[in-house]
Amino acid sequence: MAKILLHGTEAICEGAIRNGCRAFFGYPITPQNEVPEYMSVNMPKVGGVFVQAESEVAAINMVYGAAGAGVRAMTSSSSPGISLKQEGISYISCARIPCVIVNVMRAGPGLGGILPAQGDYFQATKGGGHGDYHLIVLAPCSAQEACDLTYLAFDLSDKYRVPAMILADGMIGQIMEPVELPPMRPLSDIPKKDWATDGGYGKDRRVLNSLIIKAEELEPHVNALQKTYDEIAANEQRCEEYMIKDAEIVITAYGTVARICKSAAKTLRKEGIKAGVIRPVTLFPFPSKAYERAAEKAEAFLTVELSLGQMVEDVRLAVNGKKPVSFYGRTGGNVMDEEEIVRAAKSALARAREGK
Repeated sequence: MAKILLHGTEAICEGAIRNGCRAFFGYPITPQNEVPEYMSVNMPKVGGVFVQAESEVAAINMVYGAAGAGVRAMTSSSSPGISLKQEGISYISCARIPCVIVNVMRAGPGLGGILPAQGDYFQATKGGGHGDYHLIVLAPCSAQEACDLTYLAFDLSDKYRVPAMILADGMIGQIMEPVELPPMRPLSDIPKKDWATDGGYGKDRRVLNSLIIKAEELEPHVNALQKTYDEIAANEQRCEEYMIKDAEIVITAYGTVARICKSAAKTLRKEGIKAGVIRPVTLFPFPSKAYERAAEKAEAFLTVELSLGQMVEDVRLAVNGKKPVSFYGRTGGNVMDEEEIVRAAKSALARAREGK
């Protein structure tokens, strides 16, 4: 099939529209403004709805209503805007309403800057809002994956009745690459939702509720949610393994940073150090099984992030003390180069061999 040149943000939109998204609610913030701009033009073309809400809080609650009625719905924002949506995301999670939330991350904390960062990992993978819940979190590393993973996010969200998040750094949002678009999926091909408040259920009453006051009712509901999260963890772990089989040191990163790490691994091999890369595609569920396998052979791990160290905690949990796990990060919108990663990997491997 022919490819077309798209920004990462535009590729996200195409992935959504082509898998049945027909309601978008958003609010402008850099570096994701191309998402609402693109959706404002293209949603009406497929009979969909675009609303620029009065705030991020309004946008996520509009998603609650539309998705609760059975429509495939999406919102997008960037870091501080996603923070404003957290209460609504917690409500949606409690009510078990599938939807897709896009976060094109920028530097923080606070309003921060518009340059790329990965400081929202904890917020995305550990819940973010109040209470015990998780989102399915997918992390693209190219414009093609931005399209493909958004397409997938709608199916996973519907399957488990758990909101899904596309977690992209600002570079993924702004990068421009050739993208092969998936076919437009007929709405008739999307399974009907027998729980949706769509008015088509006769005398049966359907209620989607995020207010469960009685302790004896809330606990079993939260336990049922956890059972679903455990099922997702068992079935939906995804990652890319690059030159792992004989790796002495495993470098791990997600998003754009993983692309730099793959170049660093090639350089290290030219210098006689067998390096490989694990790139998580699902951040929740975290692909722990890949790290468990790699820890049987590798001597050391290096986690590289555009943060002060967040995913590194999940890497350490997955490796489970079998091998040392080091960290290298940049923050404030600064992006490390290949040479920095090569130096950090050499240092991590040397320390592991010295037993430090």
